[in-house]
Amino acid sequence: MKLRAALLAFTLLAGAAEAGPVLMISLDGLRPADVIEANKKGLNLPVLSAFLKESAYASGVKNVLPTVTYPDHTTLITGVWPDKHGISNNETFDPTGANYQGWYWYAEDIRVPTLWDAVHDGKGVVGAVGWPVSVGALSIDYNVPEYWRAQNAEDLKLIRAVSTPGLIGKLEKETKLPLGVLFGEEPRNDVGRTAYAIQIIADSKPQLMTVHLVSLDHYQHTYGPDTAESKRALEGLDADVGKLIAAAKAADPTVTIAIVSDHGFAPTHAGVYLNEAFAEAGLIKLDEHGKLVSWDAYPWNAGGSAAIVLANPNDEAVKAKVVAVLTKLAADPNSGVARFIDKKGITERGGAANASFWVDFKIGYSGSSSFTISKTFTLKGTHGYFPDNKEMRATFMIAGPGIKAKKLGEIDMRDIAPTLAKILDVPLPKADGKPLF
Repeated sequence: MKLRAALLAFTLLAGAAEAGPVLMISLDGLRPADVIEANKKGLNLPVLSAFLKESAYASGVKNVLPTVTYPDHTTLITGVWPDKHGISNNETFDPTGANYQGWYWYAEDIRVPTLWDAVHDGKGVVGAVGWPVSVGALSIDYNVPEYWRAQNAEDLKLIRAVSTPGLIGKLEKETKLPLGVLFGEEPRNDVGRTAYAIQIIADSKPQLMTVHLVSLDHYQHTYGPDTAESKRALEGLDADVGKLIAAAKAADPTVTIAIVSDHGFAPTHAGVYLNEAFAEAGLIKLDEHGKLVSWDAYPWNAGGSAAIVLANPNDEAVKAKVVAVLTKLAADPNSGVARFIDKKGITERGGAANASFWVDFKIGYSGSSSFTISKTFTLKGTHGYFPDNKEMRATFMIAGPGIKAKKLGEIDMRDIAPTLAKILDVPLPKADGKPLF
């Protein structure tokens, strides 16, 4: 009996020690129906369609406020909303332009432990290619982060500088692809990201690998969702996903694959110009050249919505002015404003702590930071609307040892990180979500 008990204990300990690796692939802007109803949409997605059949998958993932890339991707690796993880938008709040339209690129801005931290602390190897908010992430052993500044060839030097030392040169040599192939949002750039990720998987066999591919999002912004151009981009990504899955299984057949996205998409046809309305109300003051002089309340654009930040959050007179402006816009059927919420509503949705109001635009409208109404509106699709909007639902599919193929229904994005943490057998105690199985 003692021998049997000892053998059982050894088996349980060995099982815990042999948690298989996880590969999480994010296809930016992938809507659940793009895969679930691929045939109906006329999409040829052999890899994703086959993966769907063997996976546990969500009919939709309710994401965060706002439904934009950087806050959502940070929730995917932390299991908490932006008010806790600290990544409240894509761009930092910067009304004066002092940060030159800087984004939340830096991992040090994440206020809670990540999946990367948990795996690294457990002595597991971590890799990442193109993942948002990963610059300077010390827990990523092999890191090629998403980063840009000048958006020209000089940025390649920046990417080398912020990637794991020596990694770019090694990947260039092994893949025979120069770093420049990653620089951009075209399908060919995702092919490059895929090749670099595959090489990291083959060389280092990470316990956790996170990969972010962006061309679908770019094409849906440029051409609109469900257009021929966006469909071709997604079909190209299908091939990239197939290569990543094959590489991960070759490195370790016990790998769990999670395919996720950050948000959905909606077609757009017009802009919303809150800055102009706030300037007219005296909440923003400009000089004779249209340059910002001062502000009492300022819109923080997030595509399909905008936060309103007050210079003094306790100024009741300014609050009343803001409410008057927003109420008037919401009553105007041509303004593009659908509704707005106050601080209580923002807190309930886990939005930015520095926002006093948040404005949701009507589907089809996108916010602009301009102070004048442009005569042409070129954006064909966007996201960023309140997560209540069904069009913003994200994607989640997962397959691996012990995971039964089934429909999960609609899930909370905060549940994804704890689910992966359980599979990886690592703790994520600060997460608000719960494992899905």
